[in-house]
Amino acid sequence: MTIPTLGTLSGRKLITDLQSFGLQIDEGVSGISRKGGAGPSDHKTITIAGHTIMVPVYTSGARSSPFQASPPDTSGASVLLRDGQNLGLIQFPAAPRFYGLSTADGVPYWKIALLHGRDTLATTVHQTCIRYADRRTSCQFCAIGQSLEAERTIAYKTPAQLAEVAKAAVELDGVRDMVLTTGTPNVVDRGAAVLTATAQAIRAAVKLPLQVQCEPPRDHEWFERLRDAGADSLGMHLEAATQAVRERIMPGKATVSVERYMAAFASAVPIFGRGQVNTYILAGLGDSAQDILALAERLIVVGVYPFVVPFVPISGTPLENHAPPSSDFMKSVLAPLGRMLREANMKSTDIRAGCGRCGACSSLSVYE
Repeated sequence: MTIPTLGTLSGRKLITDLQSFGLQIDEGVSGISRKGGAGPSDHKTITIAGHTIMVPVYTSGARSSPFQASPPDTSGASVLLRDGQNLGLIQFPAAPRFYGLSTADGVPYWKIALLHGRDTLATTVHQTCIRYADRRTSCQFCAIGQSLEAERTIAYKTPAQLAEVAKAAVELDGVRDMVLTTGTPNVVDRGAAVLTATAQAIRAAVKLPLQVQCEPPRDHEWFERLRDAGADSLGMHLEAATQAVRERIMPGKATVSVERYMAAFASAVPIFGRGQVNTYILAGLGDSAQDILALAERLIVVGVYPFVVPFVPISGTPLENHAPPSSDFMKSVLAPLGRMLREANMKSTDIRAGCGRCGACSSLSVYE
């Protein structure tokens, strides 16, 4: 059996289905995975028909998924099954070589930055957030503290540590770009200051395209500072499309309204360039497909790439039992959004660095 080409309807549907249902695997399967942390998580990396994606495997929904993977062989190859039917071979990529190294003071590199998708390095610079400890203000989907509590990361990665790991990841594993995100440390620069210092250190050590991610800082002059520090693209993540859903799901972050984000986007796009500013939108939190597409249309007009990702319910969060979006719902968003992006000539392949370029957490790129 052969996995369908991802440019076909059946290929696009397969990836969309996998990211909605998740994948059943044996617990001992090695490879690249991620539990807890900021952003979509509880995933494992798989390569399917030459396309590397992140698929939920550690969620409650994944345990009842119609998709199963056989134990991989020594090369990482595995048979993908749906309801017992053989769909063809997938691959569990091996952990990158830089994971085997540690800093001079004994911190494993994998606690400082992780490989996402095929060739994107990612880190949460500050593994803490002013909103996280109080459920009255925290984002209900976020697990930024879980990986810290489980000692899978460290609280703060210094610019020197990140520069060291980035250089090794490029030289040993051919990493092509890097994402620097952060928990929100304050309500003034909202992380832009620490990202500026980190970007400067990395670019001094290695030539690597960088995306920085934070909430909109009060002073939009931070956008120029971030660019001048070496950032190639910028992520400011709305997470949900409507203010009502944002206030229900992320009460603290929602104090920075959709309209304030739009104003920040309008300031940032002329600095970073059209398509080099993106925002995460988590489909399945309560926004309708029409809500998401209406926002996406506004974003594209401004020059922002709307990276729509299926919500993944992470264990241990208030939304751990919230159902992920159905594959039909995702298709109802991604198919028209793909057309909108094509008509606007805004492509993920033109993004210099970041989540939109990586594309592993969503099947959006195969709809473009």
